[in-house]
Amino acid sequence: MLDPGEIFFEDFSVLMIPRDVPEKDYEVKKQIGRLKMCSKSIVFDPKDIAKPIIKIPLKECTNIQEWDGRRPAKLADQGNVIAVDCKQHIELLEDNVIAPYTFRSGSKTFLFLLNYVKAHDCLPHLCQLHRASSLPIAEQNSMIAAIVFSRQSRISFDHLWLEDLYEKVIFEVQGNRITPLVGNPGRILLSSVCLYFQPFNNVEHFPVLKIRLRDVKRIIKRRFLLRQVGLEMYCNERSRVEHLLLCLSNPSERDELYDKILAQEATCLEESNQEVTTLQWQNGVISNYEYLHYLNSLADRTYNDLTQYPVFPWVLSDHSSKNLDFDDPKSYRDLSKPVGALNPVRLKRLKDRYEEMPHPKFLYGSHYSAPGFVLFYLVRKYPHYMLCLQNGRFDHPDRMFNSVPDVWKNVQNNMADFKELVPEFFDVNNEGDFCNNLYGIDFGRRHDGTKVGDVELPGWASDSKDFVRKMRNALESDYVSKNLHHWIDLIFGYKQTGEEAVRADNVFYHLCYEGAVDLDSVRDPNQRHALEVQIMEFGQIPKQVFTLPHPCRIINKPLHPCGLLVPSREEVSENIKTETSTNEGPSRWNWHNGLRRKPDITLQSHREEVLALALWCPGNTDDGGKSNASDWHVFSVGHDSLLKMHRISTGQQVRSAALSSMALSACVPLPPSSHLNISNTLVVVASWDNTMTVYDMEYGKMIEQASVHDDAVSCLAWIEMENQDEYGMLASGSWDCTVRLWRLLAPINKSSSFQSLSSLGVSRLILSHPARSLVAQLDHEGRITCLDFSRSAKLLASGTDDGEICLWMINSYSLKTKLSDALGIYRHSDCLWIIQWKIFLIFTGHTNGSVTAVKFNPDGSRLVSCGTDCYFRVFDLKTSMQVYYKVMDEQLRLVKII
Repeated sequence: MLDPGEIFFEDFSVLMIPRDVPEKDYEVKKQIGRLKMCSKSIVFDPKDIAKPIIKIPLKECTNIQEWDGRRPAKLADQGNVIAVDCKQHIELLEDNVIAPYTFRSGSKTFLFLLNYVKAHDCLPHLCQLHRASSLPIAEQNSMIAAIVFSRQSRISFDHLWLEDLYEKVIFEVQGNRITPLVGNPGRILLSSVCLYFQPFNNVEHFPVLKIRLRDVKRIIKRRFLLRQVGLEMYCNERSRVEHLLLCLSNPSERDELYDKILAQEATCLEESNQEVTTLQWQNGVISNYEYLHYLNSLADRTYNDLTQYPVFPWVLSDHSSKNLDFDDPKSYRDLSKPVGALNPVRLKRLKDRYEEMPHPKFLYGSHYSAPGFVLFYLVRKYPHYMLCLQNGRFDHPDRMFNSVPDVWKNVQNNMADFKELVPEFFDVNNEGDFCNNLYGIDFGRRHDGTKVGDVELPGWASDSKDFVRKMRNALESDYVSKNLHHWIDLIFGYKQTGEEAVRADNVFYHLCYEGAVDLDSVRDPNQRHALEVQIMEFGQIPKQVFTLPHPCRIINKPLHPCGLLVPSREEVSENIKTETSTNEGPSRWNWHNGLRRKPDITLQSHREEVLALALWCPGNTDDGGKSNASDWHVFSVGHDSLLKMHRISTGQQVRSAALSSMALSACVPLPPSSHLNISNTLVVVASWDNTMTVYDMEYGKMIEQASVHDDAVSCLAWIEMENQDEYGMLASGSWDCTVRLWRLLAPINKSSSFQSLSSLGVSRLILSHPARSLVAQLDHEGRITCLDFSRSAKLLASGTDDGEICLWMINSYSLKTKLSDALGIYRHSDCLWIIQWKIFLIFTGHTNGSVTAVKFNPDGSRLVSCGTDCYFRVFDLKTSMQVYYKVMDEQLRLVKII
């Protein structure tokens, strides 16, 4: 109900008294409500929602004073009445129905009886604002700004709202909370625990908005009206405030608040890296829709500011067919050109005008995104914003958003229409509600008598839900994916400004660009106001994000960082299914549906918690032997100290052995080796009693047991070696914060009798002589929780309970040492060998929990991890970047890549 930029100061409980009515009609005519004092108007909001809200513009008031005239008999002995004489007033929301405002012309006097305050306390403020309304608009704004500053300076933050007694106040400053078309002033206070916003009025739902710093996911510097004075915060689901956009007086105050927030210990932001996100998009980890949202955010586009609303492209050119062919390139718009250059005939006329124009030249006299264009699309969803922007009126029925095909035709041919789309065209969650007149608003009738209702959709869309679904499918299509980087270059990239913009026919009015004018240096209030109005109403070019050509997306390959195809959150919600799979991997949707599969078999294996599982097939040898599905078995160990083996095909328990008095934490089957004559399959089991045990599954007996760590052994990993003289390497992790590597060799003299490296011989090489088999000890800062070798045996990943992931690499067998290296000594045949283990990479993988599993993909280029923080993460080892993450509903304990 306020004008754009108007400020609401305070309100009062009042009784609106009818003037000059018979005594008997007084009770019927009086109205109880709130009188709101605003910078440009007085608003009476009645308690009875059937009555209209009355708005009295201050510029239409002729006199505001304390009433001393005749009163009803019941109020004869009461004063405290304010009289407002006006030439015109506005009525809105009668019967609580959204409709154009009703302007009532003619002199009228309104009487308001103040219930709890004195008239002489609020009259001076009203009269001061009334005087300001009589000034020219620029001087009026300056006077209002002075009034606002004076009122704000007298108000301090109420420290009773602090969360606890031990909070330390870090910073306090004045600022505005920005919502669409409204800036609400207040005080911002940062403590060691929370950020508070205390408005100077009661327009908010809470007297103080409070955001705990631990709930802040992202904090982004924003520009507002082309000035770098904004700060936007996004919070997690625990916070009452989902996001908050603040505007401060100058860039230095904004930067100081930003720096102090980041400096607090309670602040823990989500990891965000522009290069990583671009890499994720290139590889298909995130969708086009998600990536465009991300770029809009980087470019200072936000849903809280209609002057910088997120911008999305027209992607389809076919809005007339009955059936939409996603495989036909003719169905799509040319994304390498701006909207204004799609029609060559129109473009030639625009360029002819451009050549004759004095500097600063512009090709397009209208922008692709401005508050009016945003509300043009969203008027059915946010009608109150349109009424606010257009002085209480909707646009002419023939100029409204009536038809998608008509709008597309217009943006191709009209000399002043170059608008792109808004995200709602692709938002499947809201099902295209912006296309439907859900409120039943009377928008009027068009020239042919047709009543304006729902938006006319293309012939290929059955309803609004189907329309946005197909628009979204088009946005994610191969054609758009191959060409979207061209549009990114135009809107967010190197073709946005300069000579590249001229060559790309992408030049707009100079005031649309950041840095074109320094508003802080403009001293003339009239000139500054004119510039602000132009910036606000005409539109703003997004902040430039890229200065080099944007890379294209990689198409026709499995779109997952570890060889699997994973759907985005939106794609999952749409429940889209593909018909076929690529030859390179399972289809995206089949993988997701696999996660939902019910178990084929359930084994009641242990009385207490199961701590580790392993699959084993006796016929799976390294000489090419094949195995049947019926051969597969599953090992399990748990808190009950039992090692158990079940045949998967029947669910039958084959073995059960008690190996320790404490919990068994891990198990690793040792495969048979034909070239080393190892025929019996063994399993190595780790225990919380600091030991490792070798157990013979074929004969059902414990072969060897030895203490190998100073604390509980928590995890194991095994890798076969390619060297013909080596069997493999075993890694053991422990709560003593170390990882130990054990190497198993063939006999020194192959002709000697060593039981043909039977189970007994193998176990003694590992456990009977630990010093002989110990290769290295890798020290960590936290307890070891998980391990994994890459298939090439060149890398070892380790995870800890403090969320750290370390990647270790064997460089060579050499005597060369480095201070940062972890060295282990291996003695064999009276020779001293030093194996150099180097810390290759360290990831802070799971900051809010321990790492529960790490796993390399088959080619060793990426590492998957999960943790107790419910995060599933994928790291690219070539670039050291996190390329994917997903927050799951529950903690993940195990990862298996197949």
